[in-house]
Amino acid sequence: MTGRRRNRSTSLPGLLTRHARKGVLCAGSAAACASLLAGCGVVPGTTGDAGDDPITVMTWAPQDTKATNKPGMPAFAHAYARWINAKGGINGRKLNVLTCNDHNDSVAAAKCARRAAKENVVAVVGSYSQYADSFFPSLEGAGIPYIGGYGITNAEFTSPLSYPVNGGQPALLAGLGRSLAGCGPVALVRPDTIAGDQLPPLLDSGLKAGGHTAARDQRAAEDATEYDGQAERALETTTAAPGDEGCVVPALGDRNGTFMDSFRRTREDYPDVRTATVLGSVDQTVIDATGGASGPYEGSYITGWYPVASDARWNGMKRVIKEEAFGDNRIDAADAGVQTTWIAYTVLKKIVESLGAGEVSADTVTEALDNGLRIDTGGLTPTLRWQFQDKLAAVGFPRLVNANVTLQVVREGRLVSARKGFVDTTRTLQDADVNY
Repeated sequence: MTGRRRNRSTSLPGLLTRHARKGVLCAGSAAACASLLAGCGVVPGTTGDAGDDPITVMTWAPQDTKATNKPGMPAFAHAYARWINAKGGINGRKLNVLTCNDHNDSVAAAKCARRAAKENVVAVVGSYSQYADSFFPSLEGAGIPYIGGYGITNAEFTSPLSYPVNGGQPALLAGLGRSLAGCGPVALVRPDTIAGDQLPPLLDSGLKAGGHTAARDQRAAEDATEYDGQAERALETTTAAPGDEGCVVPALGDRNGTFMDSFRRTREDYPDVRTATVLGSVDQTVIDATGGASGPYEGSYITGWYPVASDARWNGMKRVIKEEAFGDNRIDAADAGVQTTWIAYTVLKKIVESLGAGEVSADTVTEALDNGLRIDTGGLTPTLRWQFQDKLAAVGFPRLVNANVTLQVVREGRLVSARKGFVDTTRTLQDADVNY
């Protein structure tokens, strides 16, 4: 059983009271310094006139759970810090990365956020959590920006302190729906969670844009050990119209492989259907593990946020991995979480550089972003620039500034580009029937 996400206001108080809060904190710090008389330096996680104090940030993600795990994200964050610090830091300031395991649990996610506030981090960068309602209140209360979240929750596209680098699940599913408009019946197999509840209308928006009817929505346990029943129902749905090849869309994250094991066994008794999904549920490692060219993903369409992993635009990220994390099997250059973390830290670097020798704090980082700082990510995304109310505010995504996706396909067991360049899903999302 899963509940619906609470409606979240897009005019949150954190943005409006940041300067007042800063004044209170400064006054408190001055009083503390007076009482201690000595040894009181810059607040941890900020830098002042000295210009050489460390910049403290946090990256969190679930690890060692029975459901979705993203260990590569915090592992890459540490590798990035080693790499940037070996080069003298950012503007001469060392980067200090704290990491936290949210355990795919709302209580643990809230603890990570409270720790971030306690440690006075200047930002949470390149992170993954399904429990935005648990972690955003602490971040908003402390004025800490959330830069480059994975895009798994609606709140990442509504909070004024969120600065997403991709279009999250909304863009991926809208883009995938458009690609599947030529299919027969479509079945979506997705987690029976609050985050999962957001997926059907997004896929349907793309299908509708292509003149297709809505997909059959099938809920499934997020941490199941087999999906035989769900596979059978999906096949019954998508083969109901003889001669009209249907499409099955599993969107179960790390459990996609488990579903496909069940699906491969069950499909032998049914006519042919196609499969399609989104990056994050499937990558090249998963395709290889399920049989490559002879596996169930052959011919599948997969939407992603970024260029394919073999694209030269990823060379900078791969250099970091080679120099600082070679042999760390938690870090995969083809993993969308690792890629998002690289882009998020690219954004952080550009922000700090824009501040020059000035203070680096949660407030100054947020102000730089809110003042329209443009971030060039080397072609991995469009130039990023956040405004409080962007093009998709009317449908509940005021912070979604990058609705571009890439369309990829599995050919001869390899994930390759199916179409050159990006596909902009802004218009599709504007027409989506979403009520969050």
